[in-house]
Amino acid sequence: MSADTVELGSVDERVPLRRLVPLAVQHVLAMAAAPVSTVFLTATALRLTGAQTASLLSAVLVLCGAGSLLQSLGVWTFGARLPFVMLPGGAATALFLTVAHDHGPAVASGSVLLAAALLLAVVPLYARVVRLFPPLVMGVTVLLIGISMVRVAAQLVTGPDGAAPPRAVVLAGLTVAATLVAYLLLRAAWRQGAVLIGMAAGTVVAVVTGLGAFRPTAGEGFALPRPLPYGTPEFDLLAALPLLLFSLTTLAEVTGQTVLNSEHPDPGRDVPRVARADALMSLCGGLLGTSLMVTSAENIGIGRLTGVRSRYVTAAAGALLVAVGLLSPLSRLVAGLPPAVVAGSALVVYAVIAVMGVEMLARAGLREGPNSLVAALALAVGLLPVVTPGLYTGFPGWVRTVLGNGVVAGTLSAVTLHALLSLAGRHRRP
Repeated sequence: MSADTVELGSVDERVPLRRLVPLAVQHVLAMAAAPVSTVFLTATALRLTGAQTASLLSAVLVLCGAGSLLQSLGVWTFGARLPFVMLPGGAATALFLTVAHDHGPAVASGSVLLAAALLLAVVPLYARVVRLFPPLVMGVTVLLIGISMVRVAAQLVTGPDGAAPPRAVVLAGLTVAATLVAYLLLRAAWRQGAVLIGMAAGTVVAVVTGLGAFRPTAGEGFALPRPLPYGTPEFDLLAALPLLLFSLTTLAEVTGQTVLNSEHPDPGRDVPRVARADALMSLCGGLLGTSLMVTSAENIGIGRLTGVRSRYVTAAAGALLVAVGLLSPLSRLVAGLPPAVVAGSALVVYAVIAVMGVEMLARAGLREGPNSLVAALALAVGLLPVVTPGLYTGFPGWVRTVLGNGVVAGTLSAVTLHALLSLAGRHRRP
């Protein structure tokens, strides 16, 4: 039976154990690439040791699992009781690393806590806040995040001095190629694991050819994630601005995902519950060294493919993720991946984010009215600090923090221009 002919079951369907386990494993395999690639991008950018990387991976997997359980089962007004899984946001990680690069990881952790607290605070104002981020603004933001992080991922290949060893470039390229082949050859849920498969293939190539080394860190048994890995979080509102803005934009994304994943959509009831769960797990993420945690739409396709939309399946997937996160040998094994392999996978992940931004802009109707001008000007403002990093060097610190970050500058420009032109359009109407 094809995915198009499958009739989706209820979100409250109780699935027998013999079907529950394989369905849950399928969800885990489909989303595993995101936390693994995110952790290794973070570890490489922050120059973490193998043990620190393993600890961070354990923390992220536990957070993914706990967040999936919370969204699927719900506790009080946290979690929409819908079949969602939770992931470290790729775009949020990009902003986290930008803050960490400019101000240090302690400030980045503090920024995550501030952004999560802001999201909790604005949930009662959901209907008003979400209007500030139509597809036009979201498209500009996501495209700028993708472009900025492709640049960062490329720097993981070149190293801190900017001179890339040829073998690192070749290994990163082979990892990208393996990911592409896996995506082209695989079908259904397995295709969603193409990044993870590309990582594994790149590691095998590295070991066989000598282009890289696979060095798992020592460890056994179970291990709890280590809190405050970068020390006591530091709070700087200006430095936190990129993540603060991003936390607000997630309300628009969550709205679309919730409507898509609901049997009887009620955004006014369900979106605040999803957002509260995201904020709660993001607060935990800030204390454990990762960026904002976000509810993901990646696994909605699996429900449509199998015809099983039960929230108990995603809850079981969450329980599996918690168990895997606490299994120390597994996280330490993954911590041994060659950096160039991680860089190749990161290039794929963040290039996809850029394409998502293009798709959002396409839905914004750029041929109608002033939207094309708003997008053009906002992208110009956002790309200036990317193509000319020293543009605002002579300005005061707060100007460098705001305008020197392409995502912040572009998003603020898009919000302001869209609001002004919309207001002007209303005044011109008879």
